[in-house]
Amino acid sequence: MVNWTIILNIAKTHLLTKFKQTAIAALGVTFGIGAYITLVSFMTGLNAMLDDLILNQTPHIHVYNEIEPSKEQPIEAYDAFKNSFNVVHSIKPKLSQKKIHNALPIIHFLNKKEEVKGAIPQIKTQIFYISGSIEIAGNITGIQPVEEARLFNFRDYIIEGSPEKLKNTDNGILLGSGIAKKMSLTVGERIQISTINGDVFPLRIVGIYQSGVADLDAIQSFVNLKTVQRILGETENYITDINVKLFDIDKALPLSKKIEEQFNLTAIDINTANAQFETGTTIRNLITYAVSVTLLIVAGFGIYNILNMLIYEKMNDIAILKAIGFSGKDVQYIFMSQAMIIGIVGGVLGLLIGFIFTNIISTIPFKTEALPTVETYPINFNGWFYVIGIVFAMISTFFAGYLPSQKAKKIDPVKIIRGQ
Repeated sequence: MVNWTIILNIAKTHLLTKFKQTAIAALGVTFGIGAYITLVSFMTGLNAMLDDLILNQTPHIHVYNEIEPSKEQPIEAYDAFKNSFNVVHSIKPKLSQKKIHNALPIIHFLNKKEEVKGAIPQIKTQIFYISGSIEIAGNITGIQPVEEARLFNFRDYIIEGSPEKLKNTDNGILLGSGIAKKMSLTVGERIQISTINGDVFPLRIVGIYQSGVADLDAIQSFVNLKTVQRILGETENYITDINVKLFDIDKALPLSKKIEEQFNLTAIDINTANAQFETGTTIRNLITYAVSVTLLIVAGFGIYNILNMLIYEKMNDIAILKAIGFSGKDVQYIFMSQAMIIGIVGGVLGLLIGFIFTNIISTIPFKTEALPTVETYPINFNGWFYVIGIVFAMISTFFAGYLPSQKAKKIDPVKIIRGQ
């Protein structure tokens, strides 16, 4: 039976008599784990920020009427050519309305589904911003401001004003920051817009919108749904787009297919719309974890080298231990205990250093016009990173101690004593 009290006391004595080497081994683990926590927390936080910048503004399912060529050409309805192979050149898109037929009942139907967090209408149209004799082309979107804020974090991208202020102002407009800068406009001032038909409407600026995408902010603005219906001269049931937010993003693709089949509309799920962006995120995360794991492995090799040298220096001690009755297993347990002690102490200190560094980084100011909602460097304080760090520290130190301890186990005490 193993007497762990004696084995741990001997292991502690070995570690304390070679305190400098023990400290170096523990520091190797400490800085390996600390660097891992800092790097993975910062990089995953940065990735999440970049994902949110795009995905927060993107509906899980976007429903609209697609402009596309007619699938059936008139010649196919002519009986004389019914059994012929018909080739039609220069097919033009069919004249289809932007309006979604029965949009309000469809929205009501989608909102009743269990997997749907919310389905809200939008109206998108092209306009001109008028500044004296200058006309700047742009887009205006009619929205339900409070619902947009609830489902798509719309409030985070309003740098002046609020969704409630837009909702309560019939002739209000939330102006894109790029347009506001070009035309030297601020909140409270008025701006004229012109439709493609030439109708001019004055609107009062109630806020400034900044998405972080400069090209979008240079053309995009928002008004109330009723305001854009009045500008276009349309009725209350005129809707061009439906944006759907789900509780589970993985259900976006199957639901989009059902919407297309059931309502004969185009429904694009978020993964299809952002396929390239998703690939970039995956690669960034892969690089982050690869570098982090490498740091931990390097720390493990440092422990292995130090324990290996420690065994050669402790040959006499090992011989004496075996000579007085300690078995090879006991000797192995002594050196394994040393490795695990180094792993535990170094790992805990590494977690503490990683936590301190990430907290310091999270307070460093980070302001840029491209990211209006970000004030400090992004850090992902995920508890699993700390669990992974300490577990990996224990595993790496276990294997780093196992191989040298196998050598210590097989040492013949007679040869060592004779050699002296």
